[in-house]
Amino acid sequence: MIETLISFSIATLALAISPGPDNIYVLTQSLVNGTKSGIATTAGLISGCIVHTTLLAFGISAIITASEEIFYGIKILGACYLIFLAYKVYKSDEHISLTENAPQKSYSQLFKTGVIMNLVNPKVMIFFLAFFPGFLWNEGGNTVIQFYILGITFMIFSFITFSAIAMAAGKISKLLLEWKNMGIVLKWLQIIVFIGIAVFILLP
Repeated sequence: MIETLISFSIATLALAISPGPDNIYVLTQSLVNGTKSGIATTAGLISGCIVHTTLLAFGISAIITASEEIFYGIKILGACYLIFLAYKVYKSDEHISLTENAPQKSYSQLFKTGVIMNLVNPKVMIFFLAFFPGFLWNEGGNTVIQFYILGITFMIFSFITFSAIAMAAGKISKLLLEWKNMGIVLKWLQIIVFIGIAVFILLP
């Protein structure tokens, strides 16, 4: 069991560090609003994994992915939500504040957005289905408990990695204050990230 969890933890760290929609989103939020906002976003994204772990543990994920209609519907819902977020950023003030004490959104709003983004991304569900079963150490035992142990391990290491990204980006954001037009650049960076993740979700 210990050897399996160590291997799983190493794989999780490698995946968390690799560029992907979640850590790129954390990066942009940290650049725009500071470290604390990035960590709030991270907490939301990671919390959504509890739901995916539960769906996986009780076999619901397999049922959902087996239905093309339901799965495609979730994809459309997720893409629409992200495009809506991009639109909200587009309509916002182009002079974005980069200070940690004055974030564009409250920490609770960023947390909720992170949770929703995680839940409406069906590729997270597919990832859990493909990744977790390979690390079960006793297929004849209680797989529900094993999936929850793997899920919690995944959440802990992902949270640590994403928080490190948030802290690094938050420090950089202070330097960006010296750049006159950086607020506009970061505004459009957020829009591109949201639309990019929406396209990523819709791709096969």
